[in-house]
Amino acid sequence: MLSIIIPTFNNLEYLKLCLRSLEQNSFKKHEIILHINDGSDGTLDFIKNKDFKFTYSKENLGLCTSINSAAKLSNSKYILYSHDDMYFCPLWDKILLDEVNNLGHDNFYLSGTMIEPFTGHITFNCGTDIKSFDEKKLLENYQKVNFYDHQGSHFAPHLVSKKIWDLVGGFSEEFNPGIGSDPDFNMKLWNNGIRVFKGINNFKVYHFSSLTTRKKLNLIQNKGDKTFLRKWGITTKFFKKYYLKSRSKFEGPLGNPKKTLLYYFELFLCKIKLLKIIFKF
Repeated sequence: MLSIIIPTFNNLEYLKLCLRSLEQNSFKKHEIILHINDGSDGTLDFIKNKDFKFTYSKENLGLCTSINSAAKLSNSKYILYSHDDMYFCPLWDKILLDEVNNLGHDNFYLSGTMIEPFTGHITFNCGTDIKSFDEKKLLENYQKVNFYDHQGSHFAPHLVSKKIWDLVGGFSEEFNPGIGSDPDFNMKLWNNGIRVFKGINNFKVYHFSSLTTRKKLNLIQNKGDKTFLRKWGITTKFFKKYYLKSRSKFEGPLGNPKKTLLYYFELFLCKIKLLKIIFKF
């Protein structure tokens, strides 16, 4: 059994779809734990009448604090973090648990492959919002559209052991509302010796893109990138390229980055950016 952590903020119809996909497309029954921010759209009343664990805040705490709050209720060996606007494709959990069993240890970060209407790992339009979602089209085609097992994914949904989660302290709350928190979490795992960062092709979810978030994305993205740079001395882009090797084909556990002339040049550019932030020039 997994503990599935889902933070939500007045997104009830998408949350209902996410929960339904988990109910009908899972191989086993799992512990589902939500954090409800505000919930005035009916989310709080809906969840109160269901058999789910949840935490609640009257105000929106931000993604990182919400995840950490819900994760405290976990009773499972593994924690899976999901967005509330994800639809889980059939047997996702069997595929994921088979991977865990094949690894034979808990020093990993495993994530899924996102199908999205415009971007994602796989671009395949089954609807841009809840009203246009074509579930039949997705279920008939999700096995036919493929990416590949990929290195260094830092995208939800992702799975880690609760032992590792507790070791690194979950998500870093200075990254609220959330942008930059995933690569930061990966950096904390890296610094604790985790080298298996694997995105699994057959573990697929359909992901809707929030129009509200997209309007504010540039400002939030900039804040998250600056926070990461201040904290680690490198940019998220540098970390994903040289450490995680993001989106390249999975070839086993990662090694230390190769320190070529280009590596040092791009590291120097990171330091220049950091100085600009510190001294505001």
